[in-house]
Amino acid sequence: MDLTKIFIAIAAIGVAVYIIVSIMIYNELKKRDANVHFVFLRFMIPFYANQYKSLTIAETGRPGVLFYYWIISINTALVFAIAAIVS
Repeated sequence: MDLTKIFIAIAAIGVAVYIIVSIMIYNELKKRDANVHFVFLRFMIPFYANQYKSLTIAETGRPGVLFYYWIISINTALVFAIAAIVS
């Protein structure tokens, strides 16, 4: 299997995880009665993730686990997409 295809597959998995975690962050904010709108999720997810981080720090003293999943997934997708382009 070509290395570029492997990089593309890993980047696609990263994007899929990013989308799933973004929706999970949206749901967690909805549970906490935060002012979030699903229609604007695509554009507002960095703001929503920051809001989620702030809320979980206020509640537990640490950022929530979804915040870390969100950061890692989008960075993984970015790194492997660039690696696929370069290779």
